[in-house]
Order: sequence, then C-alpha cells, then structure tokens
Amino acid sequence: MINIAGLAVGIAVYIMIFMIIQFQTSYDGFHAKKDRIYRVLTESHNTDAATTSYARNVPFPMPEGLKTAFPQLEQVAPVYASHNDELQVLDANGTHIKNFKEQSGVFYTSPSFFDIFSFPLLAGSYESLKDPNNVLLTKEIAETYFGDWKTAIGKTIKLSGYYSMGAALFQFPPVALKVSGILATMPANTDFQLKLVVAWGTDFTGDKEYGFLQPAWTGTAADFGCYVLLPPNTSVDNFNQQLRAYSKKVLPADIKDSHILQPLNAVHYDTQTGNYSNKTISHELINVLWLIAAFILLIACVNFINLSTAQAVNRAKEVGVRKVLGSNKLRLQIQFIVETLLIVASAVILSTGITMLALPYVNQLLELSLSFNILKDPAIILFLLALTIVVTALAGFYPSIVLSGFNPVNALKSKLTVNATKGISLRRGLVVFQFIIAQALIIGTLIIVQQMKYFMNQPLGFDKDAIVNVPYRPTHNKAEDFVKQQLLSINGVQTVSFSSATPVEDDNNMMSSVRFDHAIKEADFKAITKFADHEYVPAYKLQLVAGRNLRPSGPTAEFLVNESFVKSLGLKKPEDILNKEISIMGGLITCPVVGVLKDFNDRSFRHDLAPLLITTNSTMYRQAAIKLTTTNISSTMQSIQEVWQKTFPDYVYEYTFLDDKIASFYKQENQLAQLYKIFAAIAIFLSCLGLYGLASFMAVQRIKEVGIRKVLGATAGSIIYLFSKEFVILISIAFLIATPLAWYFINRWLQDYAYRINISWWQFAAGGVAAIIIALATISFQAIKAAIANPVKSLRTE
Repeated sequence: MINIAGLAVGIAVYIMIFMIIQFQTSYDGFHAKKDRIYRVLTESHNTDAATTSYARNVPFPMPEGLKTAFPQLEQVAPVYASHNDELQVLDANGTHIKNFKEQSGVFYTSPSFFDIFSFPLLAGSYESLKDPNNVLLTKEIAETYFGDWKTAIGKTIKLSGYYSMGAALFQFPPVALKVSGILATMPANTDFQLKLVVAWGTDFTGDKEYGFLQPAWTGTAADFGCYVLLPPNTSVDNFNQQLRAYSKKVLPADIKDSHILQPLNAVHYDTQTGNYSNKTISHELINVLWLIAAFILLIACVNFINLSTAQAVNRAKEVGVRKVLGSNKLRLQIQFIVETLLIVASAVILSTGITMLALPYVNQLLELSLSFNILKDPAIILFLLALTIVVTALAGFYPSIVLSGFNPVNALKSKLTVNATKGISLRRGLVVFQFIIAQALIIGTLIIVQQMKYFMNQPLGFDKDAIVNVPYRPTHNKAEDFVKQQLLSINGVQTVSFSSATPVEDDNNMMSSVRFDHAIKEADFKAITKFADHEYVPAYKLQLVAGRNLRPSGPTAEFLVNESFVKSLGLKKPEDILNKEISIMGGLITCPVVGVLKDFNDRSFRHDLAPLLITTNSTMYRQAAIKLTTTNISSTMQSIQEVWQKTFPDYVYEYTFLDDKIASFYKQENQLAQLYKIFAAIAIFLSCLGLYGLASFMAVQRIKEVGIRKVLGATAGSIIYLFSKEFVILISIAFLIATPLAWYFINRWLQDYAYRINISWWQFAAGGVAAIIIALATISFQAIKAAIANPVKSLRTE
C-alpha cells in the first residue's frame, strides 16, 4: 500500500498543478479574434535613459487619434475601469429603492469593445452603447439589483461617478442609467471581470472640459486604456515603429513618452503593468510550478519503481518454486507485468480521488474556482494513460525480465546473481536526486516564511493598529465637521481624520509633477500626493522632524513633505525647505512647505521610499480614518455604523481595518508560502518513501552480512550505525548540491523587494538538519529490524 499511496499522491499533485497552470494560461484565450487583439501601453524613459517603464493608461485623445491616424485598424475601443462606485436602484417612478457599491467591475466603453472581445449578450443590443446613459449589466448583477435578469431591461439605476487625473480627483453628479442589455456570466479566466458596462459619452467620459474628451495629450486617468484590433497579417513591429513616430508628433516636446502595442496573450503575465483584474502571474512562476510538478511526479515514480523492484527481489524464491512447478519465462513475465499494471491503475484511480478531495482546499487557498471532471479534459486522460504505460513498463519489466531469468536452484537457495543487485548504485543516485529537490524546497520555504514575518513585523513609520478606514464621498454640504463631531462623541473613538488615502497604498497613489521655489522647470521626479486634514498626522502618529503640522482647513493651503522629498531636491537639511513654495498640478495648487515628516512606508515593501507631500483639500477626501481604543471595539463599531448610515442614507456603509489592508498587499506571497510548505512536505514524504524502499532493498541484500557480523560480536547499535551512516552521507551530498541551487533561486526572488531579509547560513543548516532527522526516522524501522534479527535464522538457509 505504501508504494500505491506514494504514486497516487505524486500523480494528484501533478494533476492539480497542471490544472492551475492550465487555468492561468487560458486567460482571455476564448476570444474569437484573440490573436489580433492588442492594448496600447505608455512607454516612459527615465531621465538617465537607463531604464524604461510601462503603464496601461494612455492620453485621453489616444483612441480617436488612432482612428484618424491609422484608418487600417479594424476597431479601436476606449476603456475606463472605475472603482468604488455607489449605485442606487430606482423604481418606475424614479424613487430610490436600494443602495449598492461595486469595488470594481464598472467599465465605460463603446460598442467597438464588443467587436474586439467575445462576451456573449443574453438580451438587448451592443449598439445601445452608442447612446450615452445606457448600461449593460451581467446576468448576476441584474439578478442582484432586480431579482430576475429577464425583467431588468428598461429599468433605471443611478451611478455616482468620479475619476482621478494625476493628483486631481474630479467628481460628477449622479447620473441615471437605463439598462439596455444583459451580458452572460463572465468567465473566471478573463481579466475583464465586467459587472456594468456604461456607454462611452456618459458622465465624465463625454465631458470636453474636465472629462475624457479633453483635447490635451497630457491628460490621462488611472485605468484609462485603449484596445485595438489589427487587420490580419499585420506586422506588429512595423506598426509599433509607426506608433512611436505618431507619439512623438502629437505629444508635447518636453514629454519623452511613447506608445507601443502589447498582445492580449501577454497581458495576464505582465506583473509590472498589471491589468484590470489586478491578477497577474509571471512566466517565471509558471515555470517554477512546472518544475515542482515534474520533480514531485518523478520522485513518486522513482519511489514506486524502487519499492516495486525491492519487493520483487524478495519474491525470488516464489519464482524458483513456480519454475520448478512448470512455469515458463513468458508466463512469469506476463504475471509480473499484469500485477504491476493493476497496482499502477489502482494508484491512478486513487490519485483522482485525492485530487477531488484536495481541490476545494486549493481553490480556497488560491481563490480559484477550478473543477475536476476527468471525462471533460482529454489532456489529463492522455497524461494518465501515458503515465500508466510508462510506469508499468519501468516497474514491471525489471522484475519480469530479471527474476524470470533466475536459475530456480539458485533462487531457492537465495543465491542471487550480481545483475539482480547491481541497481543499488542507481537507487542511491535517485535518493540523492530526490533529497536535492526536497531540501531545496525546505530551504526556500523557510526563507519565504521568514520574509513574510519580516513584512508583518517591520516598523512602518506610522500607527496601523485599531484604525478603521471608512470610504467617504464629499457632499455639497461639507459634512466632515458634523460627522467628526458625531463620531468623537462615541465612547471608544479617539481621533477622526478625513483624507484622500491612508499613509500606505499599494500601487494606487496619486502622483504629481513638482515645481520647487519658482523654478523655471519642473523637478525630474514625481511625488506621491495625499490630501488630508490637520488630524491626519496625530491619527496615524506620523513624526515631524522639522516645522509644524497643517493648520485646520482655511483659505490658505499648506504642504507637508517627507524626508525623501527633501533629499530628491538635493537639500541638505529638512529645515532648508521650510517656507519655500511648491507648485503641483501645473500650478493649480501653489503653497509653502510648513513641515517635514520622518519617512514612512507609503507603499508595500516591494518599493523603496518615494518623495511624498500632503496638503488639505476637502473636495479630495475619499475616506475617514477612525482611531479606536482597544476596548469594546464591537459596540464602538456598531455606533459608528449607526452614525454613518444616519448621515449618509444613500450610500452603502463598509469599512476596513488598516492592518488587514496592509496584510492584503502580501496575499500572493502568503499564498505562495502556503503552497511551498505543502510542496516541501509532499517532496519530503515521497523522498522518505524512496529512502524506505532503498533501506528495504539493502536490508534484504545484507541480511546474511548482518547475521555474520552479529555472530562475530557486533552490537545492535553498530548495526544501526552501519545502516544509518550511508544514508547520512547520501543526504549530506544532496544538501551540498541543494544549497547553492536554493540560494540562487531564492536570492532572485528576494530581489523583487526593496526591503528584504539577509539570507543566513542557519536557514540552510536548518533545512539540512531537518532532512537528516526525517531521513533517520524513516530508515530507523528497517535498521532496528535488521539489528535485532536472529542471526541463526538468517544464516541457516546457506
């Protein structure tokens, strides 16, 4: 049963990793015109021209400009992905019925989007998106809003829209939208997780002064992109050359950006630029998963063959008896092959059961929705058939050919030929190979776990404990002061601050170009820009190193900057920037610096510290930070909800604890850490099976040697040492090979983080010691069994 279980586990792991990779590599592969779909990227060259970065947002005039300049394009579609949208469902009389909030999934685009992409429509018309204020809903959203999607056509919802452009955030009045179509359920394997598709020209997308119809090529917004459909047989390289030339022609002379096309099949793997789902996976990670799957399957197959051949040698006497009773060589070979085939088939069947039992856990861990139906996946069927044939051949032909060729007299006397035992060197090599993989996974997992602990325990430079962030939308009656008074009256609330963002945001920061002290040119860097009231600094316990905090909002704005901002300007001391004027947003905001903050981590630890500035502007506030005491939090939260819902009855109340938000930045790393723990445990388990197989084989081969040693006075301890010494040497050899391999790959992984642990010798030593302890525990049974065996019994067969 041990060899069946080991093989079944290895096959199940391979199947599950195959399903994960199959799912990840299938993203947006279902579109009929997928090979001709491209998105436009902005290509930015740093001032030293040494590095190039890419962004998925493009200038507002880009879609129309491409249509005019490149008439050969079959389709061009503008796309804007909105976030944190408030929606109200209205009845036939226009009366407000329900409130909803969509964190993501609200897209503004034109009918050309559906000429490019293949998203089926259940009812209505794509062409309805030619008219502003029309909206398509997915089936699930229509059912959520109206109960029955079939009755949703013609119904009305109200959407409150806004967008950010640089450091500016533009809010538009709520707009009524008419449901004009119902989209089918979105596939899980698409980076366009549509919920609502709003007609282009609605709200700010149709505004020429402040919206997306601005003619200036310097205007853009986060998540404003453009997709194109190329004609068949178009050279992308040639088109990119033309597009770069076009960019140079239309962009201002002082902007060195250009634009290029990126194929749709590269979007899901672009971890730098990202996509609308914020779910990416690198080709490197996919390759690592393939290697882990292949190695674990190889370990399982090698172990099965080792155990099978070791057990077959023990059947030498059975072969001798069968030959004496008249069995010929062919019949014995068929017997061994059929037996092996049945065992392998049992392992394959068991592996499908293990896969079905483990898949829900994998889905929960990786937030996937994979389903296993072997009859609907020809690739898995072919893999299992091929594996069954190969493993049967390797594990069955050895005993069938070698053992069937034994001389029956020698077999009955337990006199095996050299050929029957010479495979032991190969088995030693395979055990070393298995433990190279296992120890590399152990060491890698230890370092990844340490890196995650480092993230969680590293000082951020601000207080994150017991702070609740509640999304907020500015109102015409300036409700901040009233809400703040109401919240501060709640027992358990210490401080309340309104701002555009928390101190730390992961890749979601407003950025501003900066002009310092009336300089002619803008600085050669952009600064993270946050808008906050004067309570922001005490609420998050930010530290001032020079100057003072912001004053309560008044007619004159002020700036706080961080130490990195001062260094970026080349100033020597924080005091040197005090009372100097800074201008941002093309001169829209100009005011003096009144304080310098000690640097704090404004993004995840993947990034270095960046220049940052803070100023007051109540129209830009998008969330409230509520600092709580650590007692009676549940009752305090209930009171906060009551105040919020009473003050803002038309909006959905929701909240996030800041420490939970920060932990979410490292969700993928934590998921990978859990996966590597599982893979390391499985690799160790399977490698130990291999050790057990080798120990079993050696115990059979050396049974008479052990008997002679005991007759000559060897103790049980010396016999156990005899067996253990060789295995410790094998594991040590594996450790020496695994160490540089693990260091190379884990060091490359750590380079992705600006803040990282130092790789220490003890992490490698711990992995090696753990492997040796586990190995000794595995072989101890066979070693002790051989040591306490009666020598007379093992020798009397001679």
